[in-house]
Amino acid sequence: MNLDLAARTAVVTGASRGIGLATVRTLISEGVRVVGAARTITPELKDSGAFPVSVDLGTPEGAAALMEQASAELGGVDFVVNNVGNGDAMEPAGFLEIDEARWKDVFDVNLLSAVRVSRAALPGLIERRGGIVNVSSIVARQPSAGTVDYSAAKAALVSFGKSLAEEFGPLGVRVNTVTPGPTRTPAWEEPGGFGSKLAAASGSGHAEFLRGLPGHFGITTGRMTEAEEVAALIVFLLSDVAGNITGADHVIDGGLLKGL
Repeated sequence: MNLDLAARTAVVTGASRGIGLATVRTLISEGVRVVGAARTITPELKDSGAFPVSVDLGTPEGAAALMEQASAELGGVDFVVNNVGNGDAMEPAGFLEIDEARWKDVFDVNLLSAVRVSRAALPGLIERRGGIVNVSSIVARQPSAGTVDYSAAKAALVSFGKSLAEEFGPLGVRVNTVTPGPTRTPAWEEPGGFGSKLAAASGSGHAEFLRGLPGHFGITTGRMTEAEEVAALIVFLLSDVAGNITGADHVIDGGLLKGL
């Protein structure tokens, strides 16, 4: 399928690894010029062909600086992928263990970063009839007791995307959400990441926990999602091939979510 994206431009946040890095690479393979934003610029992002920007999107100043640099580098932005999040840094914890500072940090990174970047980008997106994809998480649909703050922030992100789609759709800007289930990324696979923390909390070894994860979570396909599969869905939704899809939340979870 020809997505006809050559010479378009995009900003991807949380671009240093995982789903963000896979999205950068997929966009570039389609001929898109990309600014990849992250707090830490990894060698993989440097080598991807994107223009890397080191920025903290947990602050209003960070979002404004990102879009200023992106516009200067790209000459205008057609697409925004709000992927940044701190799921890999999350500590499984009960509600009474989570203090005010953690609630604020989780919402700053997972919700307000998208609010800030979208606000800065929308004037240009309206002019260019562009698009936004926000990356949520399956816990927005199926909240977890151990990540109540993260689940709430990601659910708010889905609602935010729906509202943006309704307001700016008549102006030519499409907004969609992609909601991945457990995805084979460093957050799950690296020692010290969220996956290893869950394994420790369950009393399992990390490798053993990952092997048993699809069965434990009830994933119909019997495997975790690959970051490249999520990236392919994101890029499809940005393209004109998906030109009448907006305001929707697209789940990619191997059948984990059983509800209608």
